[in-house]
Amino acid sequence: MNRVQRASKKFFSRKEAGILIALVVLFALFTFTTPNFSFVSIKNLINILRQVSWLGIMSMGMTMVIVCGEFDLSVGSIFGVSALMTGTFCTLGFPIWISILLGILIGVIIGVINGLLVTYGKIPSFIVTLGMLNIARGIGLVATGGLVVALNENSVADTGLESFFYWGGGGKIGESPDFPGIPIMVIYFVVIAVISWLFFHKTIMGFRMKAVGGNANAAKVAGININIVRTIAFAIVGGLSAISGITALAFLQNVQGTTGQGMELNVIAATVIGGTSVSGGEGTIPGTIIGVLIMGILNNGLVLLGIPSFVQKILVGVVIIGSVALDTWTKNRRSA
Repeated sequence: MNRVQRASKKFFSRKEAGILIALVVLFALFTFTTPNFSFVSIKNLINILRQVSWLGIMSMGMTMVIVCGEFDLSVGSIFGVSALMTGTFCTLGFPIWISILLGILIGVIIGVINGLLVTYGKIPSFIVTLGMLNIARGIGLVATGGLVVALNENSVADTGLESFFYWGGGGKIGESPDFPGIPIMVIYFVVIAVISWLFFHKTIMGFRMKAVGGNANAAKVAGININIVRTIAFAIVGGLSAISGITALAFLQNVQGTTGQGMELNVIAATVIGGTSVSGGEGTIPGTIIGVLIMGILNNGLVLLGIPSFVQKILVGVVIIGSVALDTWTKNRRSA
């Protein structure tokens, strides 16, 4: 077997091979079908990366939760309530840094509560997080009276608002007349993706998450505290959802009660498309990144082609069902 054959065999043996090919095909399709090759313009490609950054950050945590054999339907509400409360703290006179830390803490606490109810309360994660979806959203609405929280020089006393907070959400690196610059949001996504990869694939906790999702009874016999592992996964996705929501606040400079509504479906979709098994035990951070990019490219390409938004939802739904069907078929083939 020559070097090319060995490399090819190694590539196709990886779980991400199929979805990577799908990403390349989708990229090529929109490259040649969009008017004036607008899809592959530097400005549009950077715009895609910026658009998927919030989704991508949350999907890193969702990967860990689903690999543990659970689901979290509350991430969209955590995204919204963390942004709402961070903005509220800012308008109440709290320093920017303190407001950000409190916003992240709220996300982590909600994640921990989800984890404790699922593990020690023995309540299915679907039910717990569906309830938390409404509870978190309601808390944000009650705290703000249902009003829009806007950040500006009149509502926030901290002078770090413009010099730090706004730039941290909408700033760019390397911007010039010939180059649109790399959005800070993309930098956040890349950094969190790298940290998530190191944590999930190179630490004992990442190994334990896969073990718990693959066979909880065997993991328990091996001495793994499956309750703690699952609770940590929920805490991580809660914290990452909060970070994503806060960066969205910094970018938009305002937030309302409906912020983040429906995002949980896109997060789960990107994770599943990326090859994470809905039955737990299997999933990778690189695969999820590819899944996030597929979602971003699909949505962006359809917009450039002038496809109505309701048709886009149908196509995204077909992709999700197809991904789960492929995962199920692959598992059945391996077990046959």
